[in-house]
Amino acid sequence: MERVEFQKLEFISEVFTSGFICLWHAVASWTWDAHDETCGICRMAFDGCCPDCKLPGDDCPLIWGACNHAFHLHCILKWVNSQTPQAHCPMCRREWQFKE
Repeated sequence: MERVEFQKLEFISEVFTSGFICLWHAVASWTWDAHDETCGICRMAFDGCCPDCKLPGDDCPLIWGACNHAFHLHCILKWVNSQTPQAHCPMCRREWQFKE
């Protein structure tokens, strides 16, 4: 599940009298649509990546729990695997379940 919020979209184009677009320069930016700005486990920004990854992007997505708390994929997987016998959300201590 990926949630993104598009913040800015800017177009620069040059149209000649013939009506054809000769130059098109599009710029866009995005951010994760999360209520917090940082991961509750590693405290790194969601726009960046977790400590295990080199670059942000599709290899380090955000994961939401049923309680609506968001974490980096690698951070929450480590957290869940370290909890025995039942994993809990690190923020609210509710039983951890991935949001569907």
